[in-house]
Amino acid sequence: MRLVRNGTGLLVASASFCACAQEASQIQLYGLVGAYAAKMERSGGPVAVAQLAHGGLTTSFWGVRGTESLSGGYKVLFALESFFQPDTGAQGRNATDPLFSRNAYVGVEGGFGKLTLGRQTNPTYLNMGMLSPFGSSVVFSPLVLHSFVATYNGALVGDTVWNNAVQYSTPRVGGLAGNVIYGLGETAGSGGTANLGLHANYVNGGFSAAFSAQRFRVPVTAPLTEQKGYLVGAAYDFKVAKVYGSLAKSEASGTVNDTSTWDVGLKVPVTQNGAVLAEFAHTKRTRALVPENLRKTASLGYDHFLSKRTDVYAIYSRDKQTGFEAGDSVALGIRHTF
Repeated sequence: MRLVRNGTGLLVASASFCACAQEASQIQLYGLVGAYAAKMERSGGPVAVAQLAHGGLTTSFWGVRGTESLSGGYKVLFALESFFQPDTGAQGRNATDPLFSRNAYVGVEGGFGKLTLGRQTNPTYLNMGMLSPFGSSVVFSPLVLHSFVATYNGALVGDTVWNNAVQYSTPRVGGLAGNVIYGLGETAGSGGTANLGLHANYVNGGFSAAFSAQRFRVPVTAPLTEQKGYLVGAAYDFKVAKVYGSLAKSEASGTVNDTSTWDVGLKVPVTQNGAVLAEFAHTKRTRALVPENLRKTASLGYDHFLSKRTDVYAIYSRDKQTGFEAGDSVALGIRHTF
């Protein structure tokens, strides 16, 4: 849904005001609603239970964004986006999420690129979405599960969204774009708690690639004071199939695990509107004086679009970590964008 406000549609008493009001501004309401019915079980987790859950292939959210044109080819932009749970109607992904949990920023865009300030999605997470056939799903993408989901011993400290962030994004030139994000710690006496990320991605025809490096610091003394994370990967669309591959690594101070992950994926169109999705991630965790731990997660699914904005899917996942029985999950879901 788009609401457009333009100065030419307003009754004004001043000709000079009318001239200034030619600068158009646009506000858009948008989002995605998704839910799935499933039996979910992870290795080392609780016994499987049937459930109706929120999100699935994409976490449900709604948002409002807008732009205002300025002179010289510049424009002001903003976005306010909120996660929600359609199975219960609750706000956020969990009880700790703020109202605008997905994004809440304002900025300026022009020929120089884009500068935004506020709560913003971590570009490492966005790059992972390019490198997985299951996109940025925190439920079904093995790469994302091994990286960001705590119950899967997620390798990266911190959320998929950073608070108090200043981000500069370059224009895309010849398929290449990059950004730098800096999240202020805002902790008195601990200036070193700020977080930093350097990211790039390249898209040209059927080929895409992504790189991320981030340093995450937390204002505590133990067990972790700093973690560095790295991601590199690529995908190529051969038309008959799209293949994905990536490598990820995390290095932590203190006593927390260092990790290394490799991930491969495949997307095969089988009908005009449907595709088979497959992905496998392998993560090794090492820690001083503690035996090595391995986790292997695979997902296999079919995604079918009923229309341009609505799709349904069926997914099977299997998860296994050292010292525990494997866990099997089956899900049927739907999502709709607006």
